[in-house]
Formats: sequence, structure tokens, C-alpha cells
Amino acid sequence: MIRLRRSASAAALTLAAVTATVLGLAGPAAAHVTVNPKEATQGSYGRFALRVPNESDTASTVKIEVNLPENAPVGSVSTMPVPGWTVAVEKRKVDPPIEVHGSQLTEAVSKLTWTAAAGGGVKPGEFQEFPISLGPLPQVDKMVFKTLQTYSDGNVSRWIEEPTPGAEEPENPAPVLTLTAAAASPSAAPAAGAPAAKDDDDDDDAGSTAVVLGVAGLLAGLGGLALGGLAFARTRREPTPKS
Repeated sequence: MIRLRRSASAAALTLAAVTATVLGLAGPAAAHVTVNPKEATQGSYGRFALRVPNESDTASTVKIEVNLPENAPVGSVSTMPVPGWTVAVEKRKVDPPIEVHGSQLTEAVSKLTWTAAAGGGVKPGEFQEFPISLGPLPQVDKMVFKTLQTYSDGNVSRWIEEPTPGAEEPENPAPVLTLTAAAASPSAAPAAGAPAAKDDDDDDDAGSTAVVLGVAGLLAGLGGLALGGLAFARTRREPTPKS
């Protein structure tokens, strides 16, 4: 009985150690900066949030620098106020200019930097979201937002590695927004077997024919009444033959 108890205790300790190791390995991979939602449609406008968790046990996150991809300029970029933070917007020239909704885009936002007020920031065990509005989204498969996360103790986490499809997630992955092509608009042609639309001219012709037939019928009726009246009058004028 004592051996069985010792064996059970050893197995429990081993299981606990393995679980702690697995959780310890999984923790950092799930705590990087992300963009939410993670998917959107090319050519559309959207509201997104950069979600920033704090990975430090002792320091606060006090600055976030987000670089917008150079190969995918966006015509409109705006930020939502975040209490306790200020944001700086940097722009760059787009050369050669690109056409966006019929106008030439010559300048685009290249970088957004949020800085916490003194004594503020994202505390250990917390996360913060930084909302942005983007559009129209470019005609590319994805947008990679390389991000630097600065802590109050001077340490910097560099979330700049671009994930590769089919490969393991890199140690410091950058936030990625996946873009899909817009769905094709439905065809305007009628479905097979559906009745063809009536031509307005056909309706007009049918209406005219009905009117003509109605008038002809009315005239025929009036003619019949007139003939009937004449016959009745003639009958009254003719003398009745004597027997």
C-alpha cells in the first residue's frame, strides 16, 4: 500500500512538472502584439485594434511604435483617443503616386507612436488596445505592422518578424492583417427559365389595341340601337292590314 501511494505521488509530481513546462513554453507565444480583427476585405474601410499585452513582471509598457507597411499605403488613417496616452503620426511621400478611388495618393501615414503619460502605461498583468481606422484597404494579401514595445525599465520588445505560411511561428512575430478579395457582384442577367421582362412598347401597343376595340364595340352598339329605333318607328307608321 505504501509503495502504491509513493508511486501515485511521484506520478502526480511528474505530471505537474510537465504541465508547468508546457504552459511555460506556451505563455510567451500567446502574449505578443496582435491586430484585431485579423482579417478584412480589400478595398473596404475598417476599425481595428492593436492589442498590447504586458509581458514584464516588474515594468510597465510606456511606448508603442507601429510601422505601417511601405508596400501597402492606405489613403485614410485615423486614431481613437486612448485615455492616458498621446499619439504622434508620421507620414511619407508615395512615389510614384497611386490611384485610390479616382484620386492620386501622394502621401500616406508611415508610423504611429503612442506614448503613456508620466506614471502611466500598461501595468504588469494588463493589456491595452489602441484603436485605428484604415481604408480603403490595399489590394494585397496581407499587411504587416512591425511594432516596438518599450518598457519603463528601458527594455524593448521588437515584434518585427514576419510569419511564414506553413512554418512555425517566429519568436517575435509582427501583427498581421490578412486581406481577401472582394466578392464578385451578382450578375444582372435573368436566371435560366425566368420569364423575360416585358417591353414597355408592347404594353403600350396592347393598351392602344384594347382602346380601339372598345370604341369599335361602343359604335357597333350605338348603331344597333339606331337601327332598332328606325324599325320600331316604321312599324308604327304602317297601317294595319284589314281582315
